[in-house]
Amino acid sequence: MSQIFSVIMAGGVGTRFWPRSRERSPKQFLEILGGGTMIENTLSRLRPLVDEKHAFVVTNRVQAEMVRRLVPWLQPENVLAEPLGRNTAACIGLAAHWIHRVDPDGLMLVSPADHIVQNNDEFLRILRLALRVAGEKDALVTIGIKPTHPETGYGYIQSAEEEIDRNEYRPEGVFRVKTFAEKPNLETAEKFLQSGDFLWNSGIFVWKAKVILREIELHLPDLHQQLDDIRKSIGSPTYEQTLEHAYRIIRSISIDYGIMEKAGNVYVVKGDFGWSDVGSWDEVVRLSPKDGDGNSVKGRAILFDSKNNFVDSGGKIVATIGVDDLIVIASDDAVLVCRKGKSQDVKEVVDFIRRKQMNDYL
Repeated sequence: MSQIFSVIMAGGVGTRFWPRSRERSPKQFLEILGGGTMIENTLSRLRPLVDEKHAFVVTNRVQAEMVRRLVPWLQPENVLAEPLGRNTAACIGLAAHWIHRVDPDGLMLVSPADHIVQNNDEFLRILRLALRVAGEKDALVTIGIKPTHPETGYGYIQSAEEEIDRNEYRPEGVFRVKTFAEKPNLETAEKFLQSGDFLWNSGIFVWKAKVILREIELHLPDLHQQLDDIRKSIGSPTYEQTLEHAYRIIRSISIDYGIMEKAGNVYVVKGDFGWSDVGSWDEVVRLSPKDGDGNSVKGRAILFDSKNNFVDSGGKIVATIGVDDLIVIASDDAVLVCRKGKSQDVKEVVDFIRRKQMNDYL
């Protein structure tokens, strides 16, 4: 029996959640919707499937200590600190080598650290099915989410019409992947929704460590060589130095573009378990409870003649008068005010702050 390992990708800076999300305390370390930080909740969701000693988190050096503090039950050596951000292919390849040392046939559950799942029992059922497919077929498996609206903030997966191996796999819901699509414009997203064979790309993957390493060697030979140099140094005094050198020359590329769009043995398991990548403040608004005037408040706020607003007061008192359809986020040193539907543009604010070298606000 292959052992099951989880790999949580937690190195992002969450620029679309400024001003709450900062470089040293990004989105995955915040209680965006209450009930624990996002990384804690992500790891907890997988504990029925993954032994504690098999849980890995890949983050960056700035955030590694925060991971260890938030999740003290993690094995210290299982917090993998990247010296530089090099996108998901490098992140996953690094973790795969660590896992391959323990169990070459080990199955990897790869997930971002900052997603919301509302139906955990159904989520675990889908993952068990994905693990079965990955284990029996030596396949690359991704989880596709049944779309509920024409979302422009997600990538999409087009599935084949025929389910595979109906007699072999139960319950149903496993498809071959036809193609991956980048984030579409609204018109294209509407067509995807109408077609019925496109799913949201959750960014959750399942495969054997040896299988993804083989695919990296085939499709990303340069990355394979750099990761192999790191592999040879794991457990030695030269590991950090080798890691640093390799990451300075590794090309930044996503696992989707570098591997999934090129590989042949790719399957998608269709899921519907109340998933969201919580990619913007607008998505938080959508998921938050509302009062009779359509307002959502986190913290303390006084709203007069105001409807359909979202206010996160950040420990202060926020008052609004005669305004509608606003998102207001207050932190210790900054306040964001934007129209609903515009929060994807918060990244532009962060880019401006960075260009102006206002680093205290990053």
